[in-house]
Amino acid sequence: MSNESNDNLTPDQPPTTDAGFATAPPSEEAVSADDRRYIEALQSVRHTLDRFRGCSDKEKELLRQDLGQLQNMEAKLTSGRVEIVVFGEISTGKSALINALVGKAVTQVDIQGGWTKEVWHVAWEGAGYRIPGLADSEVVLIDTPGINEVGGADRGEMAQDTARQADVILFVIDSDMNETEYSALMSLANVNKPIIVVLNKIDQYSPKERERLEVILNERLAGIIPPESIVETAAAPKEVEYIIQQADGTERSEWRTPPPKVEDLKLRLLEVLEEDGLGLLALNAAMYAADKSDRVASLKVKIREHRANQTIWSFAVVKATAVAVNPAPVFDVLGGSAVDIAMLRALAHIYGIEMTWSNIEKLASSILQAAGWTITAELGTHALSSVVKTLTLGWGTVLTAVPQGGAAGYGSYIVGKAAKYYFEHGASWGDEGPKTVVKRILEETDKKSVVQDLKAEIQKKLHLNRHSGSGT
Repeated sequence: MSNESNDNLTPDQPPTTDAGFATAPPSEEAVSADDRRYIEALQSVRHTLDRFRGCSDKEKELLRQDLGQLQNMEAKLTSGRVEIVVFGEISTGKSALINALVGKAVTQVDIQGGWTKEVWHVAWEGAGYRIPGLADSEVVLIDTPGINEVGGADRGEMAQDTARQADVILFVIDSDMNETEYSALMSLANVNKPIIVVLNKIDQYSPKERERLEVILNERLAGIIPPESIVETAAAPKEVEYIIQQADGTERSEWRTPPPKVEDLKLRLLEVLEEDGLGLLALNAAMYAADKSDRVASLKVKIREHRANQTIWSFAVVKATAVAVNPAPVFDVLGGSAVDIAMLRALAHIYGIEMTWSNIEKLASSILQAAGWTITAELGTHALSSVVKTLTLGWGTVLTAVPQGGAAGYGSYIVGKAAKYYFEHGASWGDEGPKTVVKRILEETDKKSVVQDLKAEIQKKLHLNRHSGSGT
């Protein structure tokens, strides 16, 4: 059960209690460890969904696919949908295996291999397993593209994401494992899901060859896959010639296809699910929610980092340009201060921190005091340019614009970087204090490069202003 659209950030709630049970939740005495894990997992998923709702519109847009996957995980958990994903190289018989388990042709099988291009979900109605207490519980088999398919990088990523959402993994091979298969299996082993290695097409081997394959696989997968989870199957057995004795004593031959041999695999799957079905579902959902929660946090950091850096640079350029072109010297410092205040206000908004104008001004003042020599240098440039402007009635702006603006913009840049640190840490300097933070920022900043870039912006804007004025 999933929403028709991811635009609605409120997931559909299934007709169950908050614990996800189809009936009233059991008493605390009756709740097993698995039930507790299940309830906690559902709460974890819903808590992560709440984090999505707290994202900005831009963050929601970038996380739209993740949101849909998490909503699907909530529906999977509340309904008790157990997902078994099937991996393997091209032509190992993955699709045929699913058909054999389900008991009918539900996926395409092509003799050339590589037929499966997308991830397919097939309900296994005859699985014979239901999670106790969840009326809508079902088992779903998921077919994936071949892991060695040429040009299948995107499909490979899609399949990996499917593995992270699934509860049990079937890894299908049809001979001794090659390096591609072994590498893929090792990667899947890191997702901490039960894995059953399926040795398919076993009908193509002699008894001695089968015995030898069993020894090889057990040795190679020792400590990774237990022997009971290496299962032989013949999902689509080859035709066998039968010699039929007729009534008249003559013989005739007839080719018949034996029934699929998948009973051992069915039994092993049921053993895994019966042993810890609800626990698997809960653990998987909790791990998936944690991954998505980390992704939300990481994306927020990246987006806010980018927006904050853009904002700091934009205001530094504004301040540099305003100071450079302003013919009234008394407004240079006042105007620059106003720009810094506005910049800090914008940064607070980016990080979701509410601050009054008074507190913003105090923050700006504390940063300016910590910057010390940088601001002194900037004011020194202002003082020099003020004398020139006063004597020339403002015409000295052309001579002093670029260096004066560059100094002003650099000061604003430092103020912005310090404020960014403050907001990143929840409106706190932590144990360091503004002086330590500003000192580190000054040491890490390439002043020459920043000032040169600011001067280039000033010259660009002065050039545009000249052309604009000549056309009036």
